[in-house]
Amino acid sequence: MSPTPDPQSAVPAREIAYRIVYDAIASGRYLPGQWIREDEVTAEAGVSRTPLREALQRLQSEGLVQLVRHRGALVVGWTSADLDDLFDIRVALETYGARRAAQRRGGAQLESLQKLCASMDEILPAAQEPELQQLGHLCIDFHRGIHEAADNRKLLSVMPMVLAPPFVSEAFHHHTRLELEQAFAHHRELVEAIAIGDEDWAEGVMRAHLRHGRRSLRRMERHLPLMTSHDAEPAVTDTGQPETTSSDPVHE
Repeated sequence: MSPTPDPQSAVPAREIAYRIVYDAIASGRYLPGQWIREDEVTAEAGVSRTPLREALQRLQSEGLVQLVRHRGALVVGWTSADLDDLFDIRVALETYGARRAAQRRGGAQLESLQKLCASMDEILPAAQEPELQQLGHLCIDFHRGIHEAADNRKLLSVMPMVLAPPFVSEAFHHHTRLELEQAFAHHRELVEAIAIGDEDWAEGVMRAHLRHGRRSLRRMERHLPLMTSHDAEPAVTDTGQPETTSSDPVHE
């Protein structure tokens, strides 16, 4: 049943539309190279076209869709090389964030980071499918907590776009138990380094943690909706816009 926005609800219609499209991309319901049909999303979300288009603008800023005039929104394809580039950017930004967080010894976020570590350690031993999805979200919350502890507004503004493609959290259940135990050990070590203000230690652990994450993700790429480098490049017409077919939605 489609969620109908409640006038009294604190959740804006554009956020409802954003979440529905984001989750559809994450789950593979919307595949790379596929056009998003506005009429289907507005019916499912129970919103008008205006908040949906605001949501699509946000998704475009995050690199998940491409908006084409008079055509609509096209799901952007990701390749293995794109993930390599993404993790290189994360290493550069998040090691800086870890150093900054250690300079401040975690600030007001230290207790929250410690609680997140405890929650993940508590959930992992008996984790099944729902709990593994929860762990994926807690991991993202942990990294956001590091960024907040860095106390740099510019870092906070750019990290949501590079923290993780949506399908990465959906693939979290493909990690082995050993990989998760190693990742959570990195989390605890990061918090320890930040708490005592050891900048070099915090930076080194974050770098190792992200390299470990990319290695694990490379092993499970067959489970992700990735494209080849050739397929990720949309055919372009002589107008400079992606080539479309008669099945593509047209929005005049």
